[in-house]
Amino acid sequence: MGVCVIGAGLSGLAAAYALRERGLDFVCLEKSPGVGGIWRRPSAGEPGPAYRALHLNSAKQLTGFESFPMGEEMPLYPSHRDMAVYLREFAERAGLLPYIEFRTEVVSIRQDPHGIWTVVSRDARGVESSRTFDQVVVASGHHDVPLLPNPLPAGAETFTGRVLHSMDYVDGAEFAGQRVVVVGLGASAVDIAADVSRHAERTVLSVRNGQHVVPKQLFGMSVDMIAVAPWFSSKSLPEQQEFIEEALRVARGPLTEYGLPEPPNRIFQSPVTVSDEILQRIRHGAVRPRPGIAELSGTTVRFTDGSAEEADALVFCTGFGWTMPFLPADHPAGGRGPVRLYRRVVDPERPGLYFLGLIRPVGSITRLVEAQAQWVVRLVTGESSLPAVDVMHKEVDDYLEGIGRRYGLSAGASVQIDVNRYLKELTAS
Repeated sequence: MGVCVIGAGLSGLAAAYALRERGLDFVCLEKSPGVGGIWRRPSAGEPGPAYRALHLNSAKQLTGFESFPMGEEMPLYPSHRDMAVYLREFAERAGLLPYIEFRTEVVSIRQDPHGIWTVVSRDARGVESSRTFDQVVVASGHHDVPLLPNPLPAGAETFTGRVLHSMDYVDGAEFAGQRVVVVGLGASAVDIAADVSRHAERTVLSVRNGQHVVPKQLFGMSVDMIAVAPWFSSKSLPEQQEFIEEALRVARGPLTEYGLPEPPNRIFQSPVTVSDEILQRIRHGAVRPRPGIAELSGTTVRFTDGSAEEADALVFCTGFGWTMPFLPADHPAGGRGPVRLYRRVVDPERPGLYFLGLIRPVGSITRLVEAQAQWVVRLVTGESSLPAVDVMHKEVDDYLEGIGRRYGLSAGASVQIDVNRYLKELTAS
């Protein structure tokens, strides 16, 4: 019966490649017309969080698959177009396309008492079919639900301008001559604010909470390359924090000098935003920081410090969630609460159900997803085995306890991982 892989984005392709390399029987179901997931969507005219100006924050050496390195012609930080082309070429050269059924959406998955999985899918004509598998690998991504502030700022219903989420954002040119307020300080917020500022009459960045802003390079090295370097990973967490914080004091100085709030926690104890550009755009006056929004009225945006701006548009860059409607409504990886998966991959209660790419590292996800895929293959072939269910639950409890202390226990925070430690866990499993 083999394995069913759901999704043909980066994670799904990693799973397909690992399965094919071992000669295992599998099929990959992808609801869109092509491979690449979020990376192909802007070029394909599909909705998604990959806007036209998007470039990766991870270096190409860690972004490409180990078996298919990105070429010399690829920039150090590829664009979404580069990434879409790369993933398509990988799928072609690795011989994965014959295993992928495009325009096929998974409707439901369920397991019978004997451990067999039934996967119901729907093709482009709306025809549903049912197939059975020994294992299911979910690689459908976790950036498909736009998260807005709840509640929205007071008076939101009176705002007369355009309101959108970064999921809907495509190109700064559509805001030419307008007054735009971008909300947030994550990766999308700083990218979009910088992009909009090249076209808009005025660009304001509304930041409620401080967050670490780290340049893409320190000491001439990409920060994600530093993170995996043996000399850095061998340091204790306090030593790593001191090293990076000292580098940031030299590279950019205090964030308050840019009109941004300092983060409440030390580096690696709260999310990190990697950007070379936003601080420069602030220094040049192209982006003007403001605190959080207190209220909206007509075209007026009033901030918590009493200042106000007139705005034609609000862009909420307030994060993403995910839904997996083919899962049971109460499934612990469904995005409605903290994710409870053993080593962020295995459902302890449902043998043969695995999740790939449902993690949020600082830096590239590719090496981690490859390691996840290889571990899943070892589990499928019996070369590796899982501990008892209670042991897996204990690992999940301990992991979430640590995450809760550092980041809180939202669904998104619960999938944060430390790259080097996590890689060691996977390769040792």
